[in-house]
Amino acid sequence: MATLSVSNLRKKGTVLRINRNSKVFKTIIRAIQDKKGENIVSLDLRKVAEAAADFFVVCEATSTTQIKAIIDHVDNQMRLECAEAPYRQEGYKGMQWVLLDYVNIVVHVMHPESRKFYKLEEMWSDADLQEHNL
Repeated sequence: MATLSVSNLRKKGTVLRINRNSKVFKTIIRAIQDKKGENIVSLDLRKVAEAAADFFVVCEATSTTQIKAIIDHVDNQMRLECAEAPYRQEGYKGMQWVLLDYVNIVVHVMHPESRKFYKLEEMWSDADLQEHNL
């Protein structure tokens, strides 16, 4: 008799919805914390009709070296622990605002000045915001 897996239990064509207790979500937060990302917040966009993702995770880093370290660690941990690779990556040239798009969760690692300028939390103020600082 074959062993059932979670994928066998889901109907074809359905999308797995995530929440803040999901392994993917917790892996991203822990990876950012491992590399000392600052002012970590998650925005729950599931009730925002215009949102293209379920969650944004936003943090800042004080140098381009730290931005790269955070992004690389998130990418590595997601591949190791969740077998997930980003659908898209942006911002590697300038290293002021780098994002990893995992479709349901988009990770934004920003330099403090870029974060103040773009004000993602204000732009998505309809979303439920939660802090994840140690």
